[in-house]
Amino acid sequence: MVHIIVVGNEKGGSGKSTTSMHVATALVRMGHRVGALDLDLRQRTFGRYVENRLAYLERTGLNLPSPDYRTLPEVSAEDLGQGENAYDARLSAAVSALGAVSDFIIIDCPGSHTRLSQVAHSLADTLVTPLNDSFIDFDLLARIDAETGKVIGPSIYSEMVWQARQLRAQAGLKPIDWLVVRNRLGAQNMHNKKKVGAALEELSRRIGFRVAPGFSERVIFRELFPRGLTLLDLKDTGVDQLNMSNLAARQELRDLLAELRLPGVTVEF
Repeated sequence: MVHIIVVGNEKGGSGKSTTSMHVATALVRMGHRVGALDLDLRQRTFGRYVENRLAYLERTGLNLPSPDYRTLPEVSAEDLGQGENAYDARLSAAVSALGAVSDFIIIDCPGSHTRLSQVAHSLADTLVTPLNDSFIDFDLLARIDAETGKVIGPSIYSEMVWQARQLRAQAGLKPIDWLVVRNRLGAQNMHNKKKVGAALEELSRRIGFRVAPGFSERVIFRELFPRGLTLLDLKDTGVDQLNMSNLAARQELRDLLAELRLPGVTVEF
């Protein structure tokens, strides 16, 4: 059975597409067949990341492992069942096609609430929610008391995940393994980092997710996108000696892959 990894939240700029691309490429490099979908039909950052990669490989003649990226197929009105939503049909067709040839499918969701994103969350075996390490992004998950810092209750995105879990339970599917990833962890402002961490740990026990560190703020991520490259491609493109920042970033990726606990995956790079 194909294992579906959904990367989502309802806020832009948290590193969803960077996370999607690096996880997808790492899995391909480890010998797994990986399909990829981008459900942000306007911005398409993940899709453009893969397209940049393919264009770079064509220019240079290199042959780097790459995910099997596909766009959602068009569906004619005549092919829709009575009352069937066109977006549901397009996503179902794409997942079915990739599922026949993939071990994993990575779905990058838009930074807003859409019908496609809602349906994708209900398909997730693993849900990865990148989060910038601040209470601005934390508000996506839960409301907190400004005086005490205590969690008052879940917010809109958490409620959508809860609904997706309910749909999966009704369909007899296994529960979503939800991982909240703390991106852009800074070395400074330790007090705020501890407060965000404590609030996440409290919330994780209440609504059922795991917490893991993600990617720090590094220039290398912005430099890689135009060529569609990842941290794992640098040596193949002629970079013989990685600097300390790049080595640390590779370790962050290795730790994230291990924390995902994907079936049949042994992290080796």
